[in-house]
Amino acid sequence: MRCFHQLFKTRTPIIGVVHLLPLPTSARWGGSLKAVIDRAEQEATALASGGVDGIIVENFFDAPFTKNQVDPAVVSAMTVVVQRIQNLVTVPLGLNVLRNDGRSAIAIASCVNAQFVRINVLTGVMATDQGLIEGEAHQLLRYRRELGSDVKIFADVLVKHARSLSSPNLTVAVKDTIERGLADAVILSGWATGSPPDQEDLELASVAAAGTPVFIGSGASWENVGTLLQAADGVIVSSSLKRHGQIQQPIDPIRVSQFVEAARRPLLSKL
Repeated sequence: MRCFHQLFKTRTPIIGVVHLLPLPTSARWGGSLKAVIDRAEQEATALASGGVDGIIVENFFDAPFTKNQVDPAVVSAMTVVVQRIQNLVTVPLGLNVLRNDGRSAIAIASCVNAQFVRINVLTGVMATDQGLIEGEAHQLLRYRRELGSDVKIFADVLVKHARSLSSPNLTVAVKDTIERGLADAVILSGWATGSPPDQEDLELASVAAAGTPVFIGSGASWENVGTLLQAADGVIVSSSLKRHGQIQQPIDPIRVSQFVEAARRPLLSKL
């Protein structure tokens, strides 16, 4: 836990998400990487100025996603985008290469000195809209070592938009992800993007994690984040920070500030 305090400079990190516009080779690619970069820079700046403790960059609008390995053009584009963002903000940066290309995420992060990655399926087997996705913890942990990297792995447990074919319950899934998958932190989400996890599930996950950080992965808003954080160590947020709360819209700086204030309020009251 201490390494996370040192990384984010806070005990309860708020991580904002930059949803990249469609990238080259995706179904909705618009033909202009400059447009992708411009929006990513604007959103990263809005998040950082609003007070988030970290930013994760993901190819969210590339849906429909490939199951595992993305096209090299996606890797190249995301590398460029992260480097541009690094010129603008000083908070720790992470990557999520959807749907489950952890190898590319670790490679990019290692090359540009990003600090963490999010991997949707690190262990187990999940039935998803891309088909069956199997965790590849063994390969990913070895690859990280081969690169000489210390990038942190944030791993989803029973990831959203999916159904587990391997773990019988949440407690077993959390323990497997940490003890057998060697995740540095775990993420708990609701059933879909914008849906919060159940408070009781967060409490169960926190007990099972036994000191490994547990992050809220979806559905946090300024109305519920204070309550959710009572059972979690940090939060990853995107949808509620968008203009009018609509996922297709860019980040709204005012909503960022409101969210950060709401998340910090119960923590300050304890001091």
